Amino acid sequence: MLHVKSFAFNPFSENTYIIYNDEKEAFLIDPGNMPEAETENLHNFIKTNELNIQNILLTHAHIDHIIGLQWAYDTFKVPVLIHPDEVEILERATFTAKNYGFFFPAFKGEIQHIKEKDQLSLGADVLEIYDVPGHSPGSVAFYNADHKFVISGDALFMMSIGRTDLYKGNYEQLISSIKNKLLTLPEDTKVYSGHGEPTSIGFEKEHNSFLK
Repeated sequence: MLHVKSFAFNPFSENTYIIYNDEKEAFLIDPGNMPEAETENLHNFIKTNELNIQNILLTHAHIDHIIGLQWAYDTFKVPVLIHPDEVEILERATFTAKNYGFFFPAFKGEIQHIKEKDQLSLGADVLEIYDVPGHSPGSVAFYNADHKFVISGDALFMMSIGRTDLYKGNYEQLISSIKNKLLTLPEDTKVYSGHGEPTSIGFEKEHNSFLK
């Protein structure tokens, strides 16, 4: 059985996720924890539930999704999994942070590359990787068919889509990613987005004006 726990972190209200099974194996996705209180909240959940973080996964590397990345890597000492096309975005984080008025040191740690058709396992459960570029060049989504959910990052939101005016964003590419990848999933698939409340594939097909 897989469980999904979400946290809304930092001034951008970014959703950080923990996916874990009954054997206490877990993935930490997009650690955006910023002040000490958020980090303590995240760490306490992991410790209280005795979770063993297997990997840190990134849907993409925009600054709001990686504010807590160095802490997570230093704490759990596991590789960070990222699409190769997103590494440049991660490397630009220090520059990007300056634009938002704060200092962010360059990430130092082990990175491993992931891409579409790769599969990540937590025991008997599998996450399939979908390439969904457009919001950023190496955005990915993590899909579990058995439990009918997808972690979409900032590709798809409830009745909205990710912005494409940031560095290497591409509107046409994003719409193609959503229509040709995410909307092909079963309509009852729950969508856990990078910001905001969960939605479903069927709801977005019917109500998302960006996808008409």
